[in-house]
This record gives sequence, structure tokens and C-alpha cells, in this order.
Amino acid sequence: MKVRMPMKYCLTLSAAFLAASSSLAAAEDWNAVLEKAKGQTVYWNAWGGDERTNAFISWVGEQTEALYGVKVSQVKLSSTSDAVNRVIAEKEAGKTEGGSVDLIWINGPNFLSMKEKGLLFGPFAQSLPNAKFLDLTPASANSVDFTVPVEGYESAWRLAKFVFNYDSARVEEPPKSMPALLDWARAHPGRFTHPSVSDFMGATFLKQALIELAPDPSVLQSPVSDADFEKTVAPLWTWYDALKPNLWHGGNDFPENEAALRQLLNDGEVDIALSFDPASAAAAVEQGSLPESVRTYALDGGTIGNFSFVAIPFNAANKEGAQVVANFLIDPATQAHMQDIRVLGSFSVLDWAKLDAESRQAFEGLPKSPSLPEIKDLGKTLLEPHPSWMTRLSEEWAKRYTK
Repeated sequence: MKVRMPMKYCLTLSAAFLAASSSLAAAEDWNAVLEKAKGQTVYWNAWGGDERTNAFISWVGEQTEALYGVKVSQVKLSSTSDAVNRVIAEKEAGKTEGGSVDLIWINGPNFLSMKEKGLLFGPFAQSLPNAKFLDLTPASANSVDFTVPVEGYESAWRLAKFVFNYDSARVEEPPKSMPALLDWARAHPGRFTHPSVSDFMGATFLKQALIELAPDPSVLQSPVSDADFEKTVAPLWTWYDALKPNLWHGGNDFPENEAALRQLLNDGEVDIALSFDPASAAAAVEQGSLPESVRTYALDGGTIGNFSFVAIPFNAANKEGAQVVANFLIDPATQAHMQDIRVLGSFSVLDWAKLDAESRQAFEGLPKSPSLPEIKDLGKTLLEPHPSWMTRLSEEWAKRYTK
């Protein structure tokens, strides 16, 4: 006698079978990637201006070599555009395979440029096994980079959020808005500065001020136009004209980057510094490169935030190894190690709700510091302007304020 299963039960079995088959196929695909990756050396092009980050990348290479036979060689960049231009030159020369760049730490305008020019391998990010620990919904920070949809062409690895670091031994009440910062600078001339706007951190400072001072910040989410630019940035230039004479060295010199500015804070030449890493000050205090009195805060109205990503060029010689490294970066154990202020201190990109108890325990056991803010203390995260605003803003600042 035949037993006829209810249709609903049959559909459930079918769905379960398809899900299991899909999972098995994905596992087989990843095993093929791991096999091809063995023996590869991934040339990771990454900004080399922070020794903590450089040390972390070295550690990543040690781990991936031990676990998967994949070495990592960091190509230290002073500007991400150096690596982008190299890939562009290789494409123009017809080098569609065996490229010199395997992995790039990338964001914003550089990602947009590579994506528009068809210079990226992928989509690959959603296929990484550890992507299951990420929030990949369309509006999440993992899915949008400076208003540009990621669409799987880059993978997040560390949280970035614009913050201020100040020495509480010298500053009792730090300014919590851009107008308040101007008032504070006037009252304490020479005790604040920012990196040159040709540097990412300097440009971020200017964008933060623009978001707060613009008559209609919503226009910043669309590509810049001549008409919008002039009226949107007018209040910014008025504000900056008043700020510049009160900067360190009268606004005639600027530290090269965030690391140089942090050194000025440590040396007591300025009282307030900037960072795009909420844990950088706590990590520096732990390592003895900032005084224990340094504290970190965000502005009352919120600050710019995003995730740092890695991408793989279309002609990378070691695409499989690059995927292995990208996947290792979002392993919960790696993310917990990275968040340790004795290591790097960067906040994790993982979705807490997707972690099991064991993974969460690794984070809960991390050391604390008075210099380390909690996520809830960092306030609202403001969206990055469209990349075209950053380019136009930097160019205009250079015309106005550099000799």
C-alpha cells in the first residue's frame, strides 16, 4: 500500500533538501578555493602609516600560513590610490592575469573608481563562509560604502567611526560641536589642528564639519553639482576662515597624517586630536604612546562612520588566497583578537545577534580602559557623503588655504 505524504510535508522536505544541497555545494566550492590557495602569497596593499595595523596584518599572515598555507606580504601604501593606479596601468597594458595587487584595503572614492572601471573581482564577499556572521541587508554598513552599493565586490573587516581624542589633564570640557570647536580654538589658540586635507583624516574632518554646517545635508548623498557645491559649502568656508588662524602654527603647517597628529597630542603641543578608530587612543595608552589622561568622544550630533573593506582586483594573481585572507578577517576569533586594545583595538564588524555563546565570550573577556568608549557612547552614525564631494572639497580647500 502506497502512503501519500501531505503536499505541505513534501514541500518542506523539498525545501530542506534544496537548502542542504546548496550548503553542500557552497562547502565544496570553498574547499576548492582552499585547495587552490595553498602555497599562494597574497600581496595585500594597505595603508602603512599605523604600526599597530601593520603588526596586525603580519599576525594575520602568520595565522593564514599556519592554517591554510597562505602567506601575506603587506605592500605598505602612503595612499590607496597608488595601488588603484597600478591596477589601472596593468589593465591598460592588457595584463588581465597575474596582476601585482591581490588584496586592497579600500573605501569610498577608490572603491567607486575601481567599480566603475570594472577593475574588481567578484562578487565574492557573500560567498565567504564567515559572511554568515555579518548583517548583509541592503541598508547595512556592510552593504554600502560612501553611498555606493558594495554588491559583494568588497568585504568589511574593521569598524571606522570619526572621533576626537583629548587630554583630560588639560581640557576639562571638550567641544561637542563644530561651532563649539571654533569657540574653543579661539579661546585656546594653537592648541588644535588637523592633518592636511590631502590626507584621509584631514578630509574626514572637513566632511564632518560640512555635514554639520551645510544648510541641507541631504544633498551630500547625491553626486556633487556646481550649483549645490557653492551654496552647500559657503557656511563651511566662513567657519574655516575663522578657525584657521587659531590652529597650531597659525594654520600655516599641518601634520602629515593621524599618526603625526597623535604624536603632537602625546608631546603636549596640542590638546585635541582626531581618529577614525574609536579604540586607537586606548590602544596607544596601553602601548605607552599617549598619556593615561587621554579620553575619546564623539560630537553630540553624531559623527561619520563606516566599515573598512578589502577588495580583490580583477586581475589578481592570487584570487583564492585573497579570499582566504578576507574570510579569516571576519572569523569571530580574529575579530575578537583585533578588538583587543593590546593588539589593535578596532571594533568588530560582526552582527552580535549572529554570534553563538562561545564567540561572544571571546569579546566579553577583552580588557577595558578608561580611554576606551563604549559603542553606546559614540552616538549617532552619520552617513558618508557621496565620494564626489570628498574629491571636490579637498581640491577647493587646497586652492583656498595652501600656498
